[in-house]
Amino acid sequence: MAQFIVVYDSCVLYPAPLRDLLMRLALTDLYHAKWTQEIHKEWMRNLLKNRPDLKAERLESVRARMDLHVRDGLIEGYEELIDGIKLPDPNDRHVLAAAIKANAQTIITYNLSDFPSTALSKYEIDAQHPDEFLRHLLDLAPAKVIATVQETRKSLKNPPKSSNEYLAILEKQSLPQTCAYLREYERLI
Repeated sequence: MAQFIVVYDSCVLYPAPLRDLLMRLALTDLYHAKWTQEIHKEWMRNLLKNRPDLKAERLESVRARMDLHVRDGLIEGYEELIDGIKLPDPNDRHVLAAAIKANAQTIITYNLSDFPSTALSKYEIDAQHPDEFLRHLLDLAPAKVIATVQETRKSLKNPPKSSNEYLAILEKQSLPQTCAYLREYERLI
């Protein structure tokens, strides 16, 4: 089942609540998650710019744990593909190049307009909003995803969050379909 490969764009790794859930889901073997050092640098750089209260060392620790715990998550050797790629934002070419190198089927991103289907289809890759991606996972393996959501919520200790509070946090991540589905199983979360 883990033959399905996705690349996380930096924008879905930027918010800690979504990053934590996506990383825990990556450990379920429902799919194979991948990223690059450049994607790491991008989410970390933007987070440090917008959150001066955070320390680079802490984010480096998060990056290292991501690389350590997700088997073969780091994509390398894609750089030679970048120049041949055309996207609306040239700064996003590295993400598509990495997806091509990894034989990924999907790029998970909030920035769908940066990855138009006309540019991705020739590589048999699509871009999905994280809400769409999570809803597909819930349709595919609801028990496994709900258990992972529960595990993620229970890992929050400072302060702990109720199911309702955690779903409110996820709603702020622009995940309305996912949260609507999960609300029906709130007692299990």
